[in-house]
Amino acid sequence: MISALFRKLALGGGCALALAAPIAAQDPAERGVSAVLRGLDKVNGHTLDVEIQIGGSAELYGLIVTLTECRYPVANPTGDAYAYLTIRDPLKGELFFDGWMIASSPALSALDHARYDVWVIRCNSSLGEGN
Repeated sequence: MISALFRKLALGGGCALALAAPIAAQDPAERGVSAVLRGLDKVNGHTLDVEIQIGGSAELYGLIVTLTECRYPVANPTGDAYAYLTIRDPLKGELFFDGWMIASSPALSALDHARYDVWVIRCNSSLGEGN
């Protein structure tokens, strides 16, 4: 009986606190013209960095990586990067990844491949920047 009362209070109270909490403003983001991505071959430990223009594609260890968009915080251009990537097998057309990847949290939305990893390093505001 007491357990049920505490459960109701906890659920109701948690909801009330969540509704009463102010919503944090999102930092404005700029769109980059390209992104720097890093690929890793997990078998031999080799890495490869590549810059891809928005709307372009590149091959990383036999995977075709297409960059649709790259955004970064206005207040911290060298900070976090968010890139929308599509990663597929060029021979079979198998889709391995399609979505946003976040530079500071690569495991949050990661490529699921047995041999290769791909992650975002940064967005660039102009081509060839930082290389």
